[in-house]
Amino acid sequence: MALTAETTAVSAAGPAARWLERIHRSATARFVDGTATLGRGVILGAKVIAFSFGDAVRLRLPIAEFLQQAWMLLKVTYIPAVLMAIPFGAMVSVQVSGIMNQVGASSLIGAASGVGVIRQGAPITAGLLLGGAAASAIASDLGARTIREEIDAMRVMGVDPIRRLVIPRFLGLVVIAPVLCVIIISAGVLASFLLAVTVNGVTPGSFWNSFGAFAHVVDIWFAIGKTVVFAMMIAVIASLRGMEAKGGPRGVADAVNSSVVLGVVSIVIANLAITQFQTMFFPMEVS
Repeated sequence: MALTAETTAVSAAGPAARWLERIHRSATARFVDGTATLGRGVILGAKVIAFSFGDAVRLRLPIAEFLQQAWMLLKVTYIPAVLMAIPFGAMVSVQVSGIMNQVGASSLIGAASGVGVIRQGAPITAGLLLGGAAASAIASDLGARTIREEIDAMRVMGVDPIRRLVIPRFLGLVVIAPVLCVIIISAGVLASFLLAVTVNGVTPGSFWNSFGAFAHVVDIWFAIGKTVVFAMMIAVIASLRGMEAKGGPRGVADAVNSSVVLGVVSIVIANLAITQFQTMFFPMEVS
């Protein structure tokens, strides 16, 4: 009887043990793969930055390719930037006005626009656009070149694909990032202003007075700096995933998908770190 009970317990524990073992192996493999990907990304980012400075000093930057990539990336992002900034600014105005009207401080809608749009809304919106439209464009282009073995052919001919392909896209994304941030700030604040004045009855003077009291130049610089950091991370991630694509068209699609996902996650983490730094050393003040 005891032997039968022990055998039953072992057989019942067998599937559970195998299930836990599969979970452990899967988690370990994902952790190792993620760590390796992070390491390759850091190495690629270091090479891109070093090569960019070195080629700039030697006047060997591919200017034509850089301008072409910057213009192409700007074309695919500036219209979505405006379309996302207008509803965001209007949303801030609508949400804040409902609370401010109850306490008789509707003029502070301008302050909410300055804090919400400039400090958080514009960098995050620009980062999401860069992580979506721009990252998918870079990853699909480099992924298609990798699948067609163009990258390998360049290496055989002695051409460094990082210098020839990655750096122009990296610099192009870094250059258009501040432009997108300024566009989003302008469109978002303007939308919030128009809604506050026309719907909530806020006078233009009180809106801009409260806006200027809470929004400072350092906030704009931090917003632009955040966007540049996001652009650098996204360019490296998208380039890495594109150059590692394999398996035909399905591999290109997987590279695009992973570049977008990793880019968005990286943006959220970086935004949290930079915001914490800004809050600690540059706290909000009312002028």
